[in-house]
Amino acid sequence: MNRYEFQLRISSDQYLDYYRGTVRQVIVECSNGQKVQFPAALLQRFVTQDGIRGNFVLTCDAQHKQARLERRA
Repeated sequence: MNRYEFQLRISSDQYLDYYRGTVRQVIVECSNGQKVQFPAALLQRFVTQDGIRGNFVLTCDAQHKQARLERRA
């Protein structure tokens, strides 16, 4: 399993582009400096009125499939 940790701050206005499908992929810089890309659809369950904020962990298999996104405490 691959594990990527990062902080994310997307305003509710910015998230509209993801919601509408204008932007389908998210590219983030991880805490170790590595960049990772994942489907924007993984963010839907974390959206609030203020957008998306927090520390997250993305895990996926060796082929970078079956991605799972979780918010860290």
